[in-house]
Amino acid sequence: MSRVSEIHRPRSGRRRLKELLQQSDNRFCADCAAPDPKWASANIGVFICLKCCGVHRGLGSHISKVLSVTLDEWTDDEIDAMMEVGGNSAANAIYEAFIPETVTKPRPDANHEDRRKYIRSKYELQEFLKPSLRITSGKPAISIQSSFSRKILDSFRSTSTSQDSEDVESIGLLKVKVKSGTNLAIRDMMSSDPYVVLTLGKQTVQTTVMQSNLNPTWNETLMLSVPQDFGPVKLQVFDHDTFSADDIMGEAELDIQPLITSAMAFGDPEMFGNMQIGKWLKSHDNALIDDSTINIVDGTVKQAVSLKLQNVESGELELELEWLPLNQ
Repeated sequence: MSRVSEIHRPRSGRRRLKELLQQSDNRFCADCAAPDPKWASANIGVFICLKCCGVHRGLGSHISKVLSVTLDEWTDDEIDAMMEVGGNSAANAIYEAFIPETVTKPRPDANHEDRRKYIRSKYELQEFLKPSLRITSGKPAISIQSSFSRKILDSFRSTSTSQDSEDVESIGLLKVKVKSGTNLAIRDMMSSDPYVVLTLGKQTVQTTVMQSNLNPTWNETLMLSVPQDFGPVKLQVFDHDTFSADDIMGEAELDIQPLITSAMAFGDPEMFGNMQIGKWLKSHDNALIDDSTINIVDGTVKQAVSLKLQNVESGELELELEWLPLNQ
């Protein structure tokens, strides 16, 4: 029996890793958004492309332990560490929480030097981390084992007590699944290369670029930390241009107050069955196409949102919001 268990255990672990990789946010490199990453940093908890993999190796295994998703053998601890982080969106919500306006995240076609500078700043120098999470001892920042990833995630979810003026008290996390766009505006000759940008406070996250597609399907999850004094999430769609500034393709605002108020009124959603608990109503002063209901679905609070983009000739977006309280 023990022999059979030993034979099947690696396959079980490999299956868990494959399922994690198939999540929408893990289908693109965590550092440059190149599609179909086949490598991972087992200690940091992100999936990365071949080009970024080379930079990670240069940081040293004490900072980033790089493994092939398909070729290398993974230990149970390494797979557990990846599962604990939960994927690229959760990791980037931490490691890219405070990217300065002067810093541009590399794209899939970035050169090696731009890639190296960004990745080193992100993981080794911790320049984009929340200040209270930065490691100031002599040890390298992410010299991990899974316990450090857990510590980072726990700290990120907990209420900060730092007095640093840049440190913002968080009440929870907002997952935004950018599902698809319909009839988006043409900004090139016959099409556009759209991507979606979300902004909340000083945080900015974005989807990957969809080449020559006016009806794109992203199915990509983005993560934002929600401060106590939160406002609406600003949504913008841009057309990516290689040799000029990216063109705006419309915008909208997401009022997250109904979602958070409804979630907090019901408390732990796992105590309830599937049910509607709130609604964001369509009106002349918002971008909703239809009323947006807030529901408990399998123990989580979710909200489907259909938006008509504003200040543009055409375009609609389909989103799904999910609220993660601090204790979840």
